[in-house]
Amino acid sequence: MKVQELTSSTGKTYLTIYYDEHNKWVYNDWIGYVSPENVKQGSLAVLQAIKQHKASCGLNDNRNLVGRWDESVEWIEQVWIPAAAEAGLRYYAHIANEDAFAAASSADMLDRVQGRFEMRIFKDIDEARSWLTACQQS
Repeated sequence: MKVQELTSSTGKTYLTIYYDEHNKWVYNDWIGYVSPENVKQGSLAVLQAIKQHKASCGLNDNRNLVGRWDESVEWIEQVWIPAAAEAGLRYYAHIANEDAFAAASSADMLDRVQGRFEMRIFKDIDEARSWLTACQQS
């Protein structure tokens, strides 16, 4: 079920958020280039979906994201990660873009989670889904 679609100032969609009712997780599909402001707005919308659906799992898909987003990683660490953990997020599967620049941003985020919830980075969406499913059953 689509929860929200966010567009940039140029009218291009950069994030679509879904709630997967069957699996009970929030799925985020990031698209194209995102500015630091897009990352903040999008991440806050994801946080709202986690709260609204009381989701303990998130599936963050960056396969269609272009470029780095490391300008936003500090904000994610200081604001989003603690708020997501407080909202009940326990498991976060992150599908990295194979672009080396975007992968570096993903690895930086992983370092900053620091045990507040369990996060893993995947290249394959099926592996990410399998991991989340296994987490839910434990």
